[in-house]
Amino acid sequence: MLEVPIKRTIIIDDTKKKKRSRKKKADGEKMVIHGTVNLPKKEPLKKMDPLPKNAKNLVIVESPAKAKTIEKFLGSSYKVLASRGHLRDLPRNQFGVNIEEGFSPTYTNMWDKRKLIEELQNEYVRSKKVYLATDPDREGEAISWHLAHLLNVDPHEKCRIMFHEITKKAVLAGLEDPEPINLQKVDAQQARRVLDRIVGYKLSPLLWKKVCKGLSAGRVQSVAVRLICEREEEIKAFIPEEYWTIGGIYKTADGLDLTTELTKIDGKKATIDDGDTANRIAADLQWEQQGVEGHAADVITKVEKRKRKRQPQPPFTTSTMQQECVSKLNFGAKKTMMLAQQLYEGLDIGEQGHVGLITYMRTDSTRINDDMIQSAREFVTANYGAEYLPPSPRVYKTKQTSQDAHEAIRPTSLELTPHMVAPFLSRDQLRLYTLIWNRFLASQMESVETEHMAILIESGPYELKAAGYKVVFKGFTELYEDAKKDKTLSELPHIETDTIVHNQSVTPTQHFTQPPARYTEASLIKTLEEKGIGRPSTYAPIMDTIQNRNYVEKKDKQFIPTELGVIIVDLLKKYFEQIINVGFTAHMEEELDDIEQGKDTYAHVLQEFYDVFKPEMDTAEANMEKITIAGEDSGQVCELCGAPMVYKFGRFGKFLACSNFPECRNTKAIVEDLGIPCPKCGKGTLIKRKSKRGRVFYGCSEYPACDFVLWNEPVNKKCEKCGSIMIIKHYKKGPDKLFCSNPECENHKNGEIVNEE
Repeated sequence: MLEVPIKRTIIIDDTKKKKRSRKKKADGEKMVIHGTVNLPKKEPLKKMDPLPKNAKNLVIVESPAKAKTIEKFLGSSYKVLASRGHLRDLPRNQFGVNIEEGFSPTYTNMWDKRKLIEELQNEYVRSKKVYLATDPDREGEAISWHLAHLLNVDPHEKCRIMFHEITKKAVLAGLEDPEPINLQKVDAQQARRVLDRIVGYKLSPLLWKKVCKGLSAGRVQSVAVRLICEREEEIKAFIPEEYWTIGGIYKTADGLDLTTELTKIDGKKATIDDGDTANRIAADLQWEQQGVEGHAADVITKVEKRKRKRQPQPPFTTSTMQQECVSKLNFGAKKTMMLAQQLYEGLDIGEQGHVGLITYMRTDSTRINDDMIQSAREFVTANYGAEYLPPSPRVYKTKQTSQDAHEAIRPTSLELTPHMVAPFLSRDQLRLYTLIWNRFLASQMESVETEHMAILIESGPYELKAAGYKVVFKGFTELYEDAKKDKTLSELPHIETDTIVHNQSVTPTQHFTQPPARYTEASLIKTLEEKGIGRPSTYAPIMDTIQNRNYVEKKDKQFIPTELGVIIVDLLKKYFEQIINVGFTAHMEEELDDIEQGKDTYAHVLQEFYDVFKPEMDTAEANMEKITIAGEDSGQVCELCGAPMVYKFGRFGKFLACSNFPECRNTKAIVEDLGIPCPKCGKGTLIKRKSKRGRVFYGCSEYPACDFVLWNEPVNKKCEKCGSIMIIKHYKKGPDKLFCSNPECENHKNGEIVNEE
């Protein structure tokens, strides 16, 4: 009997099942014996002997698009096939983890991949050599390890090749230096998968029993929902505090105006808590207008000038790319990663053929290789001038928590400028590529240089300040303006100290302190990264999952917890405080990193987790109360039995149900009728709906008879130019604006401010 060293794994081979059956156990279940797996009695997969004359080397990647590109690079002596992701996984309808036997996972061949597995095995037996070229991360390493089992390849052989960009140079370099499969990376990925399986399979059924069916709890997603719920609690508990600021306009004898703000009173920071105090100070500052005698003249006591330099931000990591795409392009994390995957795998660029445009998009490193830095410096000099080039290359520090396995996200070639590739990319692909290209090149450009000026005015016990600045040298902002740009300040006139000025007006302004802002996708990703929760590959799935599970909803780009989300978080905090919290989740991420680096072991990390989880699980099963979400009267009547309809909450969110349940099982989706007549058919009214992906849109109540739809919120107002219905857009910064819904109308681009006051 042949033994192959595959670590801590029970394997079920169900490739040849003819009929899917949940009850029937597949043949060939193996027992773990001292870290090895006994193969089944059937003949192991063997290569043909002799090999066909036309035998090729087999390269297996993950995606078909990547396979197509790489096969062109390698030529006729290679065949490149795609695994299309994972081919084996934990079983769908079983726990699949033997806790007593060192947390041994049981893997099964995925039912929908059986034909692909057979195709890969048939190609393997007729190939000279096999190279596993899955993505260069933990998950890719695990996929290669599973492929090694399916193809009877020894994982200790030099069968694994990696490249971080899909260019001919990178692929050939990877092929020249194959390595064994990194089993420590495999263990780290297995540990993550098993951790999530333990939480999902043990905790989710408890929620089904105690709250409602179909719920799920995740080790990381639950912490993300907890952060959102706790932020909402802070907002509700927030008590605004009143404060006032005072602005004034002063004029010199030669007519120069200075816009100022009160900064100090009697040499201390100005703190004004009420309107009476603000009005008294305003009256004091207007002493000239009020004819006060014996008051010393208002005079400029100090003119400060200083130059500042602002360096560019480093090239993108996964997290910073997702954050910037939310704020600049209005792309969610999921869309950003989908587009980045397309750019990484490559697109047809005219005569250049199929080319990978960016490096691997799952990274937490800001490192750039020396060759690319040199290319960037040459490009800057040639296209912008030597003055835009810093004296030495910029090297950015990577965070201590970073795995630093890959470079930062950058273009594969600076010669492939956004302008050059524009005809071959979709609008959204081009927007993302332009952002990545500009950010990378700007990271190697000279700093922005600004001159800041402050003028201090003394008026009795009060000190007022006028501030302004001018850009002396644009530096990297010639190409890329980052989110940390300086506040818009006007340039101040040249003026001397001891100049007498005269007050023209004083404006006291009332303010109230604001509660902390709700999380957006960008700010939640930033917080998760800062707290060490999740890794680059997990941010987008987290954002997607918490919305699909109806634990949170997005309104005006901000996350708001649903009633269901609040209930789940409260239960988890009560019974799983040690597991579902920020500190423990971040600690487990560090433990997974330690497995990869060989500092800890798979079994020890999982046992450490389980020793905390199991007692909490036992307590919850014994003591957790059943939660019944009371039905809220909707004011509607059931059309089947005449009983009142009430709002209920299920796995897909709120819905309408008959209060006479279970005698009457009538249910309906909740529809928000805006009461605006449909501009297309005139019969129906516009109602608020959700697409399959969860995006809100507005359509006619007569659908499918009428297919009128809008993606922006309509208002009951017609455009003065063309008569089309108007839509409203809400902005995080600035007032709401009305636009015409007709793309051909000039009012479609020019918005009318709503509630300007």
